[in-house]
Amino acid sequence: MKKFYFAPIPNAMQKYSADGAFAFHTPGHKQGLGAHELLKKLITAEGLRQEVSLMEELDDLHSPHSCIRNAEKFAAELWHAEDCLFIINGTSCAIQAMILATLQTGDLVFVPRNSHRSVISGLILSGALPIFLPIDFSSKLKIPLNLTVETLQRAIRKFPQAKALILTSPNYYGVAADLPKIAEILHAAKMKLLVDEAHGAHLQFSEKLPISAMDAGADLAAQSTHKLLGSLTQTSMLMVRGDSAKVRRAASLLQSTSPNYLLLASLDIARLQMAQSGSEKWSAAIELSNQLRADINSIDGLKTFDAVKNFQLDLTKVTVNVEELGLTGIEAEKILRHELKIQCELSDAANLLFLVTYADTCATVSKLIDALKKLPLYKQSQSITEILSLPAEIVLAKMSPRQAFFSESESVPLDKCVGKICAEEVTFYPPGIPILNLGEIVTLEIISYIREQKNIGGRIIGTADVELNTLKVMK
Repeated sequence: MKKFYFAPIPNAMQKYSADGAFAFHTPGHKQGLGAHELLKKLITAEGLRQEVSLMEELDDLHSPHSCIRNAEKFAAELWHAEDCLFIINGTSCAIQAMILATLQTGDLVFVPRNSHRSVISGLILSGALPIFLPIDFSSKLKIPLNLTVETLQRAIRKFPQAKALILTSPNYYGVAADLPKIAEILHAAKMKLLVDEAHGAHLQFSEKLPISAMDAGADLAAQSTHKLLGSLTQTSMLMVRGDSAKVRRAASLLQSTSPNYLLLASLDIARLQMAQSGSEKWSAAIELSNQLRADINSIDGLKTFDAVKNFQLDLTKVTVNVEELGLTGIEAEKILRHELKIQCELSDAANLLFLVTYADTCATVSKLIDALKKLPLYKQSQSITEILSLPAEIVLAKMSPRQAFFSESESVPLDKCVGKICAEEVTFYPPGIPILNLGEIVTLEIISYIREQKNIGGRIIGTADVELNTLKVMK
């Protein structure tokens, strides 16, 4: 266990900095000597001295054999994987790498409707053809849930030639699918389980949280280490079961050849912190989140939940429904941010989402409760629009996202798009889940969903027309 309490990458960076070699190499600021005062305020002098790369002490991210390799091995052991890759281009890069390493042109792959837009970009790179699967939607909680075992079994019966499932678990709201059963079913059908575990890097550290992807039997799992743990934004880990050689080749295609070692060091340090005290920290966070839920449910007009039928729930994700206040979640977010000085993680048509992490204390949670107690003062008499669920059919895309990406397209008024093949992504952010994907047939149901999201103020990304009055479709 002592090896877990050592951080190889920061140690190598410190060793180079302390050696005293005069810098005639990149970066241009020369270990802080030429750094602007604003940059010096952002990064400490020691941090700038260590902001170097590719020296003999510092290893090579694309062919790791010393400090980076050791750090990755420590992480793999801690998260019960057979191998681990450090990713400094974001979890989107990790997701693209696991798709590119697993699928090729013409392969069929199951893609649930709650998948992040990075999954589609991975399919563009690989040339695979998605089969879109419906996910459960809770009309009571007003949130998307996750993929059910029954839906997956129906999909396999319909498309037994599929190669894999790309599954998001837990989702943005902390709702986790039955990963052990799903892994068992897929492997029995000779298919692979690729998990977008962006919101689950912490699951390994408490039995009160949903089972982690690696423990459940996943073949690959992409984790956003920065989202809930202590690494810098844009840093992630890609966990691997089995041979990782092809995964490394795919990741090397997508990662920078000039990796920032401050980012790499932060991954190693985040791993070190969890090795030292992860269980204790997340036990305290869960206790705080449970108290937060109890306090929220005592506030008139607000309600939250601590269980979801047929699914596991990450208790550190606290979803607060504000419908009884006559507010949309988007309106409530603006009030909290600008009037009460609290920033949530996400808002939607009916809810606010708050993250409770190991960084929180009784004091920080008390500030949130104090603000939420004031929210009923902004109560409105308006009724909230009924919230539609995502399409409920199992649908094979008309053409691959790759083919659609390179095909000629034209802009058509939204109402005239029914029956046409979509040539761009329609995504409302957060949570960054495409409503309409490249290569997919546009339906009236999807257009109704888009209009509903526009009416409640959802922010559109990914489209040429940011107002979404027109949509790009195949010519």
